[in-house]
Amino acid sequence: MSEYLPVLILGAIIGAFSIVFLLAYMALRKVKDDSDKERKMPDGEIVRRLLQYARPYRKNFVMVFFVMLFSILYDLLSPLIVGRIQGLIKDDFELNRLYAMVGVYVGILIVSMICTYLQAMILQKTGQKILSQIRLDVFTHIESLSHEQLNNIPVGKLVTRVSNDPNAISYMFTNILVTLAKNSMVIVGVMGAMLMLNYALTLMILCFVPFVVLFTVIFRQFSRRVHRQVNDATTDINTYLSENLSGMKITQIFNREEQKMDDFLGRSRTLQKAKLNRMFVFGIFQPMVYMLYISSNLCLFYFGARGYIKDIHYFGQVIDSSIMVSFYMYISRFFNPIQALAEQFDMLQRSFAAAEKIFTILDMVPEVVDEPDAIELGELRGEIEFKDVWFGYKPDEWVLRGVSFHVEPRQTVAFVGSTGSGKTTILSLICRNYDIQKGQILIDGIDIRKIKISSLRRHFGQMLQDVFLFSGDIRSNILLRKEDVSDGEVWEACRYVNADRFISRLENGLDEVVRERGNNFSAGQRQLLSFARTIIHKPSVMILDEATANIDTETELLIQDSLEKMKNIGTMLIVAHRLSTIQHADNIIVLSHGQIVEQGSHQQLLHQKGRYYDLYTLQYNKQLLQGGNRTAF
Repeated sequence: MSEYLPVLILGAIIGAFSIVFLLAYMALRKVKDDSDKERKMPDGEIVRRLLQYARPYRKNFVMVFFVMLFSILYDLLSPLIVGRIQGLIKDDFELNRLYAMVGVYVGILIVSMICTYLQAMILQKTGQKILSQIRLDVFTHIESLSHEQLNNIPVGKLVTRVSNDPNAISYMFTNILVTLAKNSMVIVGVMGAMLMLNYALTLMILCFVPFVVLFTVIFRQFSRRVHRQVNDATTDINTYLSENLSGMKITQIFNREEQKMDDFLGRSRTLQKAKLNRMFVFGIFQPMVYMLYISSNLCLFYFGARGYIKDIHYFGQVIDSSIMVSFYMYISRFFNPIQALAEQFDMLQRSFAAAEKIFTILDMVPEVVDEPDAIELGELRGEIEFKDVWFGYKPDEWVLRGVSFHVEPRQTVAFVGSTGSGKTTILSLICRNYDIQKGQILIDGIDIRKIKISSLRRHFGQMLQDVFLFSGDIRSNILLRKEDVSDGEVWEACRYVNADRFISRLENGLDEVVRERGNNFSAGQRQLLSFARTIIHKPSVMILDEATANIDTETELLIQDSLEKMKNIGTMLIVAHRLSTIQHADNIIVLSHGQIVEQGSHQQLLHQKGRYYDLYTLQYNKQLLQGGNRTAF
């Protein structure tokens, strides 16, 4: 009966693990894949695309590989040396040989420590370079997306893609890949060493390997799932914070703090649940691997001690004390990498989940791109022509319907009409922020689709109602990285648009700090700074979209004076609800429901008594009711 006892014990252990495996699988199935609808990529595609970033640094990874081989020697040789030392102490104690073996052990340990240090330094430097390149690629690609695409992606989501997700990928290059390779080689080397020592005990340990493989396969499936959940929840909470922190003043004005807090708490709980799911999945896998490790040690102690004490030979294999010591250490060397692989595999799935999100952004094809034969635009006279232009933001929902007009060089043209008539859309199409569906837009007789986008926009200066100022100082906001401009030219541009009046009163002048979005300046001051920014870049065509809205009368007079000066620079296109801003325009185009209903000078349109006359009369009467000055018109 005793000769069948080992088989019965192994059978009982395998049966117990089978039951544990089924219970664990049933528990993990409760973790649902409720991640977002973004494309899910196979691991092979993710690895292939990530390795493209590592290719320029392949020499560094080859160097790390060879350094790693030396550090692996310690894992493979130290159990043999310790077993040999134990044998020397027990059987034929010789002090000189003992010192020699201890010296060899210490030498291997020192070499391993040096190699581990070199490996870490090389990988960290390489990983940071790869991280910077990934961030640069994502940011550059985001810059290439069209306005429509950017409008459809929350800012918080883009921030997460540029900041958080590359960090997870960087860990893969600095630690995971090399550790996975090292641990895999250690496992193979340990198996080889154990087979050389005693293949009977090795076969016993191999009985546990199928369970390791099964647990790993199951863990891989559910780990990716929970990491997607964490990434989605993180993106959602970042998006919510980005929007609501920017709009905190509105929240306070309308006393909605409690509701916003509840909304944030709901998203925070979703993130908490996702992270708990991730901990749950990892919390099942790691203890099960540890159970395999303990069980293999117990089997070693039982079979090894039984064979050693009773002098039983398993398959003709002799077991002595040195083999027992070496096998005990080898089992630790075998399962420690597997446990480390579990943690590394968890991080690998986190990296893969982050890479999926990043590649989803990188795979977005920009809707507005240069045509293969696009040309560079040299000097621009400023002649603009729309020929039967049809455009809609959504299919079959036309914003512009067969719009045609002609703008002569250096002419001032204004667009008026009710909200939603297509005024701002026309200005966006001229800069090719969107592509039209039908018709043609010509600049100096050239179809704008035949001109490189960067070359086209270089000749435009845009002054919008919502002026965006970057954190920094006034000088940097006017120059916008234009390096070849002196302070004298900056002041000249500021004087030209009357911005020098308030800048000169500031304590630091051009070096005055600009806080986020320029919230330490008034709307009128921000608008004057945008005028100076436009002038310093010397555009051929200037676009003003509600640039005089929401400002006081005194600042409006300064802006009107600036506009009169700017008319001498080039072609000017204006959208304004205040008709006082555009009554001196060379041509006024009146739009209604995406079509041109009238056009002509201010006086001509008044004499026609059409749509423009109605708008003028409405504003005039409103001005009288508010006690305004009739001469404003």
